[in-house]
Amino acid sequence: MTAWQWVKLVGNFVNLSTVAGAVVGVLGRATFSRGPRGLFFATGYKLGFPIAGAFTIGNVVLSKHERAYFEDPALVRHEERHSWQYFCLIGLPLLPLYVVGVVVSFLLTGDPASRNPFERLADLKEGGYVERPIQPIGKTVTQAFSGLRSRPKGP
Repeated sequence: MTAWQWVKLVGNFVNLSTVAGAVVGVLGRATFSRGPRGLFFATGYKLGFPIAGAFTIGNVVLSKHERAYFEDPALVRHEERHSWQYFCLIGLPLLPLYVVGVVVSFLLTGDPASRNPFERLADLKEGGYVERPIQPIGKTVTQAFSGLRSRPKGP
């Protein structure tokens, strides 16, 4: 671990974002292990939200997948960039700002990541995202409602 990664590890512990990530992992009944670059992996996460292959809170990267999922160095770099975002924004204020980024991206592209500045700064491609073009808001609204109508009803 580099000196700067050590600073990030301590900073994200002090700003409580890593503590919050650990709490979410415990609530999601995840199994914890040390990862590279000062990260911790919380695998086997069992809560259904958020819907993502992996998500980062502080220096904790949570995933429903097993540890082998993180053998992709590009994905680990992507998630580490998110941990730096927590450090730079002094922890948990990142969460509401990230939600704003999701909403803006969805309105512009119909996709929660394509225009989300946090995902773009973490490198969309390394995170496994496809960049979608900006589209008219009417198309986004139509897509959202057609997706709701096409869901099966009943128990």
